[in-house]
Amino acid sequence: MEEIYQRTELLIGEDGIRKLRNASVLVVGLGGVGAYCCENLSRAGIGKMTLVDGDIINPSNFNRQLIATRTNLGKLKAEVLAKRIEDINPKIQLNIISSYIKEDEMQGLLKKDKFNFVVDAIDTLSPKVSLIYNCVQLSIPIASSMGSGGRVDPQKVKIDDISRSFNCPLAFKVRKLLHRKGVFSGVSVVYSSEKVDKLSVIKEEGQNKKSTVGTISYMPAIFGCFLSSIVIRELIK
Repeated sequence: MEEIYQRTELLIGEDGIRKLRNASVLVVGLGGVGAYCCENLSRAGIGKMTLVDGDIINPSNFNRQLIATRTNLGKLKAEVLAKRIEDINPKIQLNIISSYIKEDEMQGLLKKDKFNFVVDAIDTLSPKVSLIYNCVQLSIPIASSMGSGGRVDPQKVKIDDISRSFNCPLAFKVRKLLHRKGVFSGVSVVYSSEKVDKLSVIKEEGQNKKSTVGTISYMPAIFGCFLSSIVIRELIK
């Protein structure tokens, strides 16, 4: 056993380590939530990961995103995160996709590899719903992040089936669109039951969003940790 996994093996056993090493995980969205999830997965020993994000690092990311530093300003998030992960585990197999994936491209993305698990950390509604729906259709396990913005209480963060999520405006919209497609349950989500203060939301039309929600440093990280825990615990069953 490699030294870097000795303490992990004490916890999950040799068989658990083997299952993680043989797993292929797709992570879509590498911002405040997704990057922390990816790092946790790489440190746990996931053998193969596909990282997807077309965004670059900008100053507005500094308050919450793992890879947001002045050195990395203007660089592609997927490429920066890939270098960080390879520095942690040089043996990991990484596939990098530095582009935004549209709704009609999700099925093609999901067929690029035999993924054992998918992580949805997308913050735009339409591609998010498309990714979830196509995972359900292809019977690929998925863990999806709902809204971490507008919250400050870490004790209100929960893991549950999407059908039981509440007090989350994003989860409400996702459920509504999934219901139209015939999907009502069977999707693991991380969400917060803390109500969002309306004063923390600014309505604005952007390329990929219609509003900006206030955020605090630790909440996206907590969501990312919860997502990675779902993936790891399911894979080592």
